Amino acid sequence: MTQKFDAIIVGAGQAGPPLAGRLTAAGQKVAVIERKHVGGTCVNTGCIPTKTLVASAHAAHIARRSADFGIGTGDVTVDMAAVKARKDRISLGDREGVESWLDGMDGATLIRGHARFEDPHTLRVGDQVLEADRIFLNVGGRAVAPDMPGLADVDYLTNVGILELDVVPEHLVIIGGSYIALEFAQMYRRFGAEVTVIEKGPRLTSREDEDVSAAIREILEGEGIQVVTGADGISFAKQDNGFTVTPGADADPIAGSHLLVAVGRQPNTDDLGLDAAGVETDKRGYITVDDQLRTNVAHIWAMGDCNGRGAFTHTSYNDFEIVAANLLDDDPRRVSDRVPTYALYIDPPLGRAGMTVDEVRRSGRKALVGKRPMTRVGRAVEKGETQGFMTVVVDAETEQILGAAILGVGGDEVIHDILDVMTAKLPYTAISRTMHIHPTVSELLPTLLQELTPLE
Repeated sequence: MTQKFDAIIVGAGQAGPPLAGRLTAAGQKVAVIERKHVGGTCVNTGCIPTKTLVASAHAAHIARRSADFGIGTGDVTVDMAAVKARKDRISLGDREGVESWLDGMDGATLIRGHARFEDPHTLRVGDQVLEADRIFLNVGGRAVAPDMPGLADVDYLTNVGILELDVVPEHLVIIGGSYIALEFAQMYRRFGAEVTVIEKGPRLTSREDEDVSAAIREILEGEGIQVVTGADGISFAKQDNGFTVTPGADADPIAGSHLLVAVGRQPNTDDLGLDAAGVETDKRGYITVDDQLRTNVAHIWAMGDCNGRGAFTHTSYNDFEIVAANLLDDDPRRVSDRVPTYALYIDPPLGRAGMTVDEVRRSGRKALVGKRPMTRVGRAVEKGETQGFMTVVVDAETEQILGAAILGVGGDEVIHDILDVMTAKLPYTAISRTMHIHPTVSELLPTLLQELTPLE
């Protein structure tokens, strides 16, 4: 027998549960389908557990540096089982919070299992058949493990499996030089592992400006992490006590005890039966959506990592807000109205908003740029954390901020000064003429913006 709903939401990640809350509050009967853990990547295998581990790693790092601050601590040890238990406790608490919210939501039904389309309005979950006028896809993504020579013969971890480690690896080798790879590299180095990062491209964090990439590499190498770039022929060989990885034809093999593959992600769209619904995807499997997140099928929307519009918790939640505003609030919000922004949570963190300096340069527009090292930020000096720098690029004609990179202590928070002004489409003088609190990192943004020079 077919169960009928006003709406079906497939996936209980960051966009799904809040949308269920809005729809049920509007009097609609809603089914939320989840095949694994409520909360999605962020709560279970992404932001929450990884940033919990980053915090533990930071504590170990500061403890080792305590003499720099005139403090004696004795030998610093890391109890990885206790670190993992703290991570599990926090992550599970978040998941249970979302589950209890859904369970107590009047008008919502949480259904466990894998959903597949049978036709544009019908989904099957095991023996259950569900039908709805509107369907919302929030199915997320997963790690990619490309076909590299010998990889299938060795044991390797992704961002999911590495979270289950309760011992510190002797030598963690990481394939990939982007955000997930680098966060795990630094945290496990601080936990006490030997760490090697191998990246096939010419530099780390390839979407960033070259000076940002170089500074990130310097920070990581300064903590004893080995970085190999230009690895154009990576291959693996199983050994009795682990494995070896050879970066390229002329490179020596590197022996490791644990292997993390962090080279990218793909959307969970390949086993949804999208063909039966007539929903189109691009060549990488991302669901094609318009500026209001509607698919090519009028009554089906796609939110979060599966739509290719940003694989972050904050973009997923903003997707929910856009869908809800258009459907329920008569508020025509659009994806194209938001300013791209994200952070890299190494320590110190990188906060990013808008365009890179290189993107602005390639656009050919007249621009102004300001750059300030964190060594000239009083708050950073006081805290003993002077690595990195701040860069802001401004349109010379409109005086609007085009983008910023803040690599330094508090960079993930300070970037919001920039982001808010960009969203408001105010000139950079909205910051440069504003009195900020001393002593803070943010107070140097006005100074930086008062010292802009033409971008060459």
